[in-house]
Amino acid sequence: MGETEAGGVVRPASSPAAWSLRSILQERREASVAAMLVIVFVLLSFASPYFLTERNLFNVARQLSVVAIVALGQALVIIAGGIDLSVGSVIGLAAVFAAMATDATGSPLLGILAALVTGGGTGIVNGTLVTRARINPFITTLGTLSIARGLALLVTHGNPQRFDNWAAFLGGGRIFNVPVQFLLLVLLAACVWVFAVRTRWGRDVYAVGDNARAARLAGLNVPLTRTMVFTISGLLAGLGGLLLAGMLSNANPNLGLGYELDVIAAVILGGVALTGGRGSIGGVVIGAALIGLLRNAFVLLNVSGYWQTITIGLVVIVAVGADSFNRKTEDD
Repeated sequence: MGETEAGGVVRPASSPAAWSLRSILQERREASVAAMLVIVFVLLSFASPYFLTERNLFNVARQLSVVAIVALGQALVIIAGGIDLSVGSVIGLAAVFAAMATDATGSPLLGILAALVTGGGTGIVNGTLVTRARINPFITTLGTLSIARGLALLVTHGNPQRFDNWAAFLGGGRIFNVPVQFLLLVLLAACVWVFAVRTRWGRDVYAVGDNARAARLAGLNVPLTRTMVFTISGLLAGLGGLLLAGMLSNANPNLGLGYELDVIAAVILGGVALTGGRGSIGGVVIGAALIGLLRNAFVLLNVSGYWQTITIGLVVIVAVGADSFNRKTEDD
């Protein structure tokens, strides 16, 4: 079984040469995505006179922050060898429950708690089904994706819920003229980085994703580790629901529809291997920023929504292809 280094990549127990190659490829992947981010930023500054306006840049910061925050949890799940397709629906369900709880009790604090409990609870259910019932993570989270979305529509009868109390400050407010979501992203990214790289639990996540059987033989609690990352993913998706509802001042049961695609694209673009055991938190944030810029570019350049979906799908395919090529290079 390997050990986790500072970059958030698991060092194989095999040969130093293999580790060096893997580390170099990881750094190249992050550098290439960062270069793409800079190129898109520069091109947009020339292509649209509205791109560098304060209002637009704040909108970009808000939008990419939500994707990046949810992607942090998704990254841990994928690094541990799983996948969470339910995050988009959990965003909508958590937002709806937050609005309904606030309306019923008059307490925005209970609304925030309701969103986090909804997200975390869904994560625990996903983790339990994967580890105890031994259902494939793809099938499990595909099922909870449908259940969560259906439940959000059922309890609201398809109607948006008002969400304009002080808790909406999380999604629409600013601190020192900086969007609250962006500040939350910086804080959470730092916390997740420390967790993944500097704690025993984080090292366990990488070890389980690298080789679950070897991790089990080494005495690691594989079911607990996997349940933990699904729970974190659910919690961050619940927080994402709060942020989106705050941005829009209402909780629509269809909130977060399709977000799972952007989140997974950000994670893969950031260099996290779909096979598990490898990836960095910094890369995930860079990948989310690129997705956010691309989405903003589509709007500023009046690109059809259909082409937006096609483009994001192509980005996912290219990113997965690049990851497969890198793994083949490592094996050779």
